Amino acid sequence: QLQALLLSGNRLRALPGGLLPPAGAAAGPGGPFPLLSRLEAADNEVAELGADIAALPALKSLDVANNQLRELPAALADCPRLKEANFRGNQLKDKRLEKMVNGCQTKAILEYLRAGGRGKGKAESAREEARKKKREKQQKKDGRDVEQDELEEASKLLVKVLHVSENPAPLVVKASPGVKDVRPFIVCCVLKGVNLKAGNALKRFLSAQTKLHEDICEKRTAATIATHDLQLIKGPLVYDVQPPDELKIMPLGRKEIKAKDLLRQLQSEAEEQRKQKKRQNVSGLHKYLQLLDGKDNYPCLVDAEGIVISFPPITNSEKTKISRDTSNLFLEVTSDTSLQICKDVMDTLILKIAELNRFTLENKEDSGSDDESDALCGPGNLNPSQNVQPMNFPLVVEQVRVVDTDGNLKVLYPSKTDLTTVSSLLTVIR
Repeated sequence: QLQALLLSGNRLRALPGGLLPPAGAAAGPGGPFPLLSRLEAADNEVAELGADIAALPALKSLDVANNQLRELPAALADCPRLKEANFRGNQLKDKRLEKMVNGCQTKAILEYLRAGGRGKGKAESAREEARKKKREKQQKKDGRDVEQDELEEASKLLVKVLHVSENPAPLVVKASPGVKDVRPFIVCCVLKGVNLKAGNALKRFLSAQTKLHEDICEKRTAATIATHDLQLIKGPLVYDVQPPDELKIMPLGRKEIKAKDLLRQLQSEAEEQRKQKKRQNVSGLHKYLQLLDGKDNYPCLVDAEGIVISFPPITNSEKTKISRDTSNLFLEVTSDTSLQICKDVMDTLILKIAELNRFTLENKEDSGSDDESDALCGPGNLNPSQNVQPMNFPLVVEQVRVVDTDGNLKVLYPSKTDLTTVSSLLTVIR
């Protein structure tokens, strides 16, 4: 009945014996593990991924980044449900494939393997076909007038990265040693130029965040997102832990409360709601409470004034709550699973915000056209120049460093290798 196997960060030289059927053996229906959908073996020393990988019929997500793989078996293309695969950080013989794993979506990589890989007949004809299409596209592009080119350029999703070295006042997050045993991984950045004033933009933004928590964050068990109004934050920030009866926060829409009492309050609300609706399981925020079971300390992000602005995976603070007036965001993703999950979630979050921003601009919505309860400002007209702002004024992502208490760098986001998972949909100006 095994569904997920997480082996990252060990020194494994091969996948565990018995995971795949032995070579030449007739596998039973669906192989030995017919329900295994998630296999993570990143940061190991695995040298070979056998063709028997196709004997995992339910495999949806495969992570073998940073191993010692030289080749990827064509049989990967026979995994019927494989949707997400990470092969980055392996020294592959096929240099074209190595480029693909760093910049292309899983579907394209599997199609390349299905076609037979480099130097094979099918792949050669596929490449020729691709070249032909590229030539035709170039000819069409040459035939267009300048105005058409400008319109096409304006429709791209653009994100510009502002490096720490170029930023006169970069925000820094200091991680205390205590987080290692509670929730060790955090990735942060600043995003400037977001338009939440118009129409339903804020509502769409909040519902997109909820959807990401359900999907890529796996109901907050893999990672948790927190978004803050940058103007309401005073840095530097400290990612710390505090005992449940000392950690105080003003949760969204509530008065200041100790973490211990907040969890008790949420638990009793959840139970009451479950009884009223005659359900077996609790819903909403309440289903995340068990993620902190058995912890002596709780994780929190604290600003320069000692105020807790985030209590993952439960809630943000009312102090840094986003409103329609917010245009500059501080984004935070935490996880107790892995740093890479934080980065993947952050990549997806930035892409989603860029898409929402473009939708708002293209639809030229007026301000104040909904009854969004989270909005803090009343109706008013957008500046006309904002209404027609083309997307070649990119969103700006400012790098944020996470350092330890001695100032040694733990993580910088976005680095050169970040945002590659969404590169097919996003143009990143570095």
